[in-house]
Amino acid sequence: MRSQSSPVIETTGLVKKFGRTTALGGLDLAVEPAEVHGFLGPNGAGKSTTLRILLGLIRPTAGSASVFGLDPWADPAKAHRDIAYVPGDVSLWPNLSGGEVFDLLTGLRGGAQERLLRELIEEFEFDPRRKSRTYSKGNRQKAALIAAFARPARLYLLDEPSAGLDPVMDSVFRRQIRRVAGEGATVLLSSHVLSEVEQLCDRITIIRTGVAVETGTLAELRHLTRTRFRITTVAEPVALATLPGVHDVRSDGTGTEFDADASELGSVLEGIAAAGVTTVTAAPPSLEELFLRHYSDRNGRI
Repeated sequence: MRSQSSPVIETTGLVKKFGRTTALGGLDLAVEPAEVHGFLGPNGAGKSTTLRILLGLIRPTAGSASVFGLDPWADPAKAHRDIAYVPGDVSLWPNLSGGEVFDLLTGLRGGAQERLLRELIEEFEFDPRRKSRTYSKGNRQKAALIAAFARPARLYLLDEPSAGLDPVMDSVFRRQIRRVAGEGATVLLSSHVLSEVEQLCDRITIIRTGVAVETGTLAELRHLTRTRFRITTVAEPVALATLPGVHDVRSDGTGTEFDADASELGSVLEGIAAAGVTTVTAAPPSLEELFLRHYSDRNGRI
């Protein structure tokens, strides 16, 4: 849900260089209050660097970043007060138990809500009595997620948060995202799990080499892309290629597929009806197709 108030997160022309390497090349990003915002891109696109800047852990080379209207580098303590953060690769103190880790991490934000903590431990099937050094990657990830969700926050910064979770625990994670979003929290979800972003996010920003290449709701992004049709017809496939807005006509012997521009759907539907269609299916492009649109080279490689 969009809000008319100021963005919770806003970056303008954000640049970060590490020596000769440019991690961010002028990133513009706005995350509105009470929305789940997907931050989508492959490893190395600049997602984690952006989150570290928003947390005040590193200083940008140029441009600006604000969280709750505050500069996270200049005033990190105040900015952090209402933030819960989960990294993609969780490291814990090896000699602390899971319960002690919860006490430490939630204590930084005022302590856990005990009933909520117990519910999360049960839902994530987590044993808090064991030492952290015995936890698998998945259990370390669970520990960080439980600590983040065990006390309400105004903003959740999640960097590949479901890495290492099995499908059952991933469904628990998604349920918790919906819960905090329903309570009015803002979530910035950095991910390359396309199905996760499709299911959870109100808006999406696709980032490539440190620059936002597309942003909007999933419906808005789909509007900018082509619809895929699969038909069976008495006409030769070559006839379909002459229709306005039709691209990449291909036949596999059992049917014909092609892509059509959204702006030409009316004329495309009229054209395929006139071609003697016997069956037709149409689907909007998946987020994966949107993603590949911005990342594939001419040979289809990422």
